Formats: sequence, C-alpha cells, structure tokens
Amino acid sequence: MFTGIIEGLGTIEKVCADRSNRIFWIKSDMLQLKIDESISHNGVCLTVEEILDDVHRVTAISETLDKTNAGQWKVHDLINLERSLQINGRLDGHLVQGHVDGTGICTLKKNLEGSFEFTFSFNEEQAALIIEKGSVCLNGVSLTAFNVTRDTFRVAIIPYTFEHTNFNKISEGDKVNIEFDILGKYVARVLQINGTK
Repeated sequence: MFTGIIEGLGTIEKVCADRSNRIFWIKSDMLQLKIDESISHNGVCLTVEEILDDVHRVTAISETLDKTNAGQWKVHDLINLERSLQINGRLDGHLVQGHVDGTGICTLKKNLEGSFEFTFSFNEEQAALIIEKGSVCLNGVSLTAFNVTRDTFRVAIIPYTFEHTNFNKISEGDKVNIEFDILGKYVARVLQINGTK
C-alpha cells in the first residue's frame, strides 16, 4: 500500500526482454532498499529483485505491460518512485495499492504562471470510478480530480510536485498510469452486483 507521495525519481539504465516479460534496471538515490521490497514505479507496484549499489532491478510481466505505460519505458526515462506505506506513518496523500486500473492520455497541458494544469482522457467505461474533487493516482502521484466528465478530468500541479516528479516530462499525447480511488471501486462493484439481482 502506498500514499501517492513521491519520494524520488529513478532513471532507467537498462531494459531487457525476457520472454513475455520486461526487465528494468533503475538508478536512484533511494537508500536502504531491500530485496523483495515492493516499490511503486510510476504507480506500478513492482518487487525489487536485485540491488547493485544505487541500481535496482524489477520485472514487469505481460499483464503489467498491457495495462500500464511500462511497455513504453525506455533507457533514460524518469520514473516516479515511492516505498510502501509504513503503518505508523502519516497518510499525506490517499490509499494507493499500486494496482493500475488503466492508462490515460494527456490532452492538454497549461502553464498557469505559478502552477500547471493537465487534462487527461480515459476509458469511458471507468467513468463511475472518478468523482469531482475525488482522489486519483497518476504515475504514482496522489492528486485531486476536477472538471470531471464521462471521459476526461483535470488535475492541478503545484511547482514542488512539478519539479520533483516526472510531471515535468509529460506532454500532450503522452500516456500515464491511472489508479482510481479504492473506495470508489468497491462502491461501483457493490452497485454492479446489486444491479444484477
């Protein structure tokens, strides 16, 4: 479980294919990583398999590559990183599982001279999972959605977040990972099941 508050950035040093999987070596200044530790990579929960100095290795399986933007990661890309939530820590963002629900496309990026505003389109079938002023996780970053429609929403990015995450690299047309609020997903599931009785 994560909070959507990014701890640091990692740079992809190497990418290799292994049958239907893809292996990534990521360099970062995150200290005290451990083998078997779960780390959020752009919102994708991946397990640390090997550590060599300041580089760790993770593997994304075909399911992950199909449902996220991990299939597009390449050498030199910047990846948002967050270690899992400590049960005695502060919940500064919102509860994030690291289980990406799908991807969205940046359709508009606006510099508001002090902040940034991004508009994202997403699969209309997921419209029930996002609400006005509700939490949404994009590339692992906990944000508040507004101007929500059936297939778009906007988020505002403060300068600190813009400078300390890979949001400063996102351009119109880029694909991002989306994880909708877990509470909304449970409510939608209950309504779906009760609606079929």
